Amino acid sequence: MKDDARAIVDLFETVSLGAPQHAVGFVMWRVMHRYIREVDQVLRPFDLTHLQFTTLTLVAWMARSGETSNQSELARFGDIHPMQVSNLLKALERKKMVQRAPAPGNALAKYIAITPDGVSAIRKVLPLVIGIQDRLFGAEGRPGGSLLNLLVRIDALV
Repeated sequence: MKDDARAIVDLFETVSLGAPQHAVGFVMWRVMHRYIREVDQVLRPFDLTHLQFTTLTLVAWMARSGETSNQSELARFGDIHPMQVSNLLKALERKKMVQRAPAPGNALAKYIAITPDGVSAIRKVLPLVIGIQDRLFGAEGRPGGSLLNLLVRIDALV
């Protein structure tokens, strides 16, 4: 057992960054999961999850020009797997927050529209989610803030 422990200590002294809190991926993972847990908790009374909220809000964002978007565009825009988008939209459709309609000429493609119930839900919960962001990330997470600017730059690289 002592040899195993020494090998593990050696591993972390020679190969790692020294401690989990020194690894940006580990810290981002913890912060992201904390954020999602807190958002899920505040959304629970509205029968929404973080991912449903995000999907619903993206549908609304894409509809702001008045043009119709489809599931594939939503999946690309949100960087969400197309099957997961389909499942999320089915759940939101059951809740009467979105409507889906087949695209002409392509039975597999679906157009998406936000319903008045969906807009109403976003109006109620968006301030709550922004409040969580403000509490966790402060001014650095707001538009123009250093954290948000850094994350946007990183996202553009990928």
